[in-house]
Amino acid sequence: MARRGSRVHDEPAFVVHQHDWSESSLILDVFTRHHGRVVLVAKGAKRPTSQFRAVLLALQPLRLDWGGAPQQEVRTLKAARWAGGHVLPAGEALLAGFHLNELLLRLLPRDDPQPALFDAYAEAVRALAQGLPPAPRLRAFELLLLRAQGWLPDLGREAGTLRPLTPARRYRLVAEHGLLAHEGAGLSGAQWGALAQALAAADPWAALLTEAAEVLASAALRAELLPLLHYHSGVRRLYARELLREARRLLPASAPPLDASP
Repeated sequence: MARRGSRVHDEPAFVVHQHDWSESSLILDVFTRHHGRVVLVAKGAKRPTSQFRAVLLALQPLRLDWGGAPQQEVRTLKAARWAGGHVLPAGEALLAGFHLNELLLRLLPRDDPQPALFDAYAEAVRALAQGLPPAPRLRAFELLLLRAQGWLPDLGREAGTLRPLTPARRYRLVAEHGLLAHEGAGLSGAQWGALAQALAAADPWAALLTEAAEVLASAALRAELLPLLHYHSGVRRLYARELLREARRLLPASAPPLDASP
């Protein structure tokens, strides 16, 4: 990425959301490596002859050029190129990708650079396109996003007392407090400790998917993180989850189960 005056050149990015701006143009919400979430106008993007039409797709790695002062709320897209690397995720993996995008829209403020989080997002999308199990990647990204925003409590200590967790005891993650001891629900102290240790690694994304992979794949962790995501996003439901739930309802009884819920 290089900056030329008020123009940004060759910035790694993904389209997170888009909507119509006029009969021929689009407003894009993009997640970029060095500038965070940025809003761009793609003038003429809906015209049949526009070079943008085949490029501005969600969950595809892009390189973008845009112009406009940093303090402008909406800047102007100048060029967009597909960076290559993988095809568009399909089926359940596509819904999982939409879940990632919804998290970014609801939880990540604009113009807040998060290079490490961008790299984790890119790894998650690549894994979805390769057909790898979505659930561990979604949970890992949720943990990293919550931590990046300062909303993830210390996963190695009990809230209030600040005592180290007892490995065999179970704890619930409470949004306004942190980890609280609970009988029969939540995760064990050992499981929370594995997550805390992985998050403290030099490469937390890789550490989570190797050292804490079993915890990430558990439905129990999903149940612990979902209320925290709802609490900080200000919504009671995430729509990508609703789409997957509806897809499950419409499947015939003989169809294979959809196990990797967002």
